[in-house]
Order: sequence, then C-alpha cells, then structure tokens
Amino acid sequence: MMLYVWLLTIVHTILSFVAIGVGIKAIVGLFQGAHSNWWTRRFFELALAVTFTGFIFPFAGVTPAFATGIVSAVILIAWFLAHRAHIVGAWRWIYVLAMVASLYLLIFVTIAQAFQKVPFLNALAPTGSEPPFAIAQAIALVIFIVIGTLAVRRFRPAGAVRV
Repeated sequence: MMLYVWLLTIVHTILSFVAIGVGIKAIVGLFQGAHSNWWTRRFFELALAVTFTGFIFPFAGVTPAFATGIVSAVILIAWFLAHRAHIVGAWRWIYVLAMVASLYLLIFVTIAQAFQKVPFLNALAPTGSEPPFAIAQAIALVIFIVIGTLAVRRFRPAGAVRV
C-alpha cells in the first residue's frame, strides 16, 4: 500500500506541474484573442488526469483535497460542455473562466503543498491558517481574477457570438 501511495504521489505531482506549464501556455493564447486547440486540449487532458489521480488516493473522508477535486471536476465538466457548444454565446466566457479556474486550482493546491512540504514555508505557516499562507493564496486569487477578467475580454474565437 505504501509503495502504491508513493508512486501515485509522484505521478500526481508530475502531472500537476506539467498541467500548470501547459495551462500557462494555453491561457497565453486566450490573451492573444484566440487559442490553440492543441494546447487547450492537452491542458484539459492533463487537468482531468490530475483530478482523476487525486480521487484514486486512499479515501480518508471528505478532506480539503477531496473537496478541491470535486470543484475541479465540476469546472472541467463546464469547460467540456462549453467546448462541445463550440464556444459561442455565453459558452465563450464559461470556457475561458473554466480554463482559468482550472489553472487557479492547480496553483492553489501547489501553494498549499509548498507550505506543507517546504521547510522554510512550513515554518512561516505550520497549520496553513497563518497570515503568510493566507497572503500567498490571496495574491494568487487576485492575479487569477485579473487574468480571468482580461481573458474574457480578449478571447474571441472564430465564429463566436458576442454576449
């Protein structure tokens, strides 16, 4: 069991970091007013893999990680539905915000894990309820609100209807 959890943790972590990198590249495309189907599809696949691998850890009850996985799954479903609707009308901003929110959740969890695992950061916020942790998460949230707002304004895929 320990080997399974150790290997799963490594795979889950690698997938998370790769998803963050691909997600950044995909969101840059939104700022250019378009997107790359290749980058956005890879980001969706990686975000889905991260969410899935999070659910196959041994279940220890409803934890913040489990709740984050549920939220991530809902966001990915919204993103998929928007893509299937050809990103037109209101689906355009749902697509963009779901994409940005998915990347934000990956960053949110990375910050939380950093404060748990990196000794310097853990010394600043050992329980995750101290001001340094809250400040780091608040900064990330503000940055992603700005990114989401700008991306919704700039992203206009071919054939989209302005809402």
